Amino acid sequence: MELDHGVPAMLCVGYEAALEIMRRPETFSKDPRHWRARNEGVLSGTSFATQVFRPRPQADFVDGEEHRRLRGAIEDSTGRIDSDALRTYVERIADSLIDQFCGAGEAELIGSYCALVPVLVTGQLFGCPQEIMDRLLRGVAVFIDGSDPSGGDRDAAEALRDLVDLKRREPGADITSWLIAHPARLTDEELVDQLLLLIGMQTGVVPGLIGNALRVLLTDERFSGDLMGGSMVVEDALDEVLWTDPPLANTTPYFPVHDTNLAGKRLRAGDAVLISLAATNRDALLRSPHKQGNRAHLAFGAGPHACPGRGTARLIASVALERLLDRIPDLALAGEPEELGQLSAVFVRGVIALPVRFAPVGRQGGRGGPQGMGTEQGASPQPPAPSLPLPPPAWTGAAGELRPGADPGQQGEGRPKQQSALLGWFNWRRRSH
Repeated sequence: MELDHGVPAMLCVGYEAALEIMRRPETFSKDPRHWRARNEGVLSGTSFATQVFRPRPQADFVDGEEHRRLRGAIEDSTGRIDSDALRTYVERIADSLIDQFCGAGEAELIGSYCALVPVLVTGQLFGCPQEIMDRLLRGVAVFIDGSDPSGGDRDAAEALRDLVDLKRREPGADITSWLIAHPARLTDEELVDQLLLLIGMQTGVVPGLIGNALRVLLTDERFSGDLMGGSMVVEDALDEVLWTDPPLANTTPYFPVHDTNLAGKRLRAGDAVLISLAATNRDALLRSPHKQGNRAHLAFGAGPHACPGRGTARLIASVALERLLDRIPDLALAGEPEELGQLSAVFVRGVIALPVRFAPVGRQGGRGGPQGMGTEQGASPQPPAPSLPLPPPAWTGAAGELRPGADPGQQGEGRPKQQSALLGWFNWRRRSH
């Protein structure tokens, strides 16, 4: 295959071969410094592949001790999030968004719900003010679209540098502050790259996971009747989607560190090898085909470079789906399934628009919130959190503890402020399809 015009690569579509690549870091490196085409100078500096797959101090692009140090900081920091408290907060965000359209009897769910739930929750988890998040999402959107990956990467990095500066001055009970304070002592450049990896996953991939799952629930007869009747849980529906329609279509490249044979193919040292996660899950030779409750899919990768935010991503998606189906159980697609536009980028795939109709229901109003988003560590007081699009819980407790402030469900009439960059990108993609 070609990653870009004149940029050769191999594409892995077999399940077992993909597992072998992902589980053998001693043979298959993620470090682009091994890329033979790059080292031989045959890549154009303006190539999409050259701009995207470049050496950088990010856990997804390094190996060995450097990877373990960066990955350890990520896992230690994200591990401080209390899943029960996060679930409750996602429910509050979901209810506040559903309240904006539940009385209308119709809605477009990608722009008004699927994209916004993970964005608003992510802003809270990382202590990111709206102005910085808006700039960050603009950069992420341009990067995902592929129109200007270098510019999008640059704009996102600038926004994240401002977030790091803010959190150095005003630390809070959030993932950004915890990464800054981690004993690994990440540099500012390393902090920016780990935040880009984590926030990019939550805001770029989770909307696709929620949207793809809803599309299946609304259009696939195997799910629509049973799920709405309660005989199939949302978790099983997510498993089905992660097998058959994963929101992350391909991995970033792996590079053999020496010549090797794999699945009957000869790979030279430094060859770029992408794994099609969408294809591997549908491998006809798969010995254990997907079925209800089977989570052996590769939608989040495997091995040392498996997605570090997969647990949080799945929790956000499952709660968002549960709340929507609980609140509006008679959702129906407004239009024909074949009319739904599909985003098909190098990495991300998903539904562009999901118009629905339903019997109008009443607003939920205020709901109780979590007593803490993180686990107790330390006892220093924290300053208030900056304002987010929906008023978040305020940082008022000890470090590592999040207590609820204003309830986002008590916002009065009208649509809440939203992330204009992300919605603008979805609208542009919808028009282009």
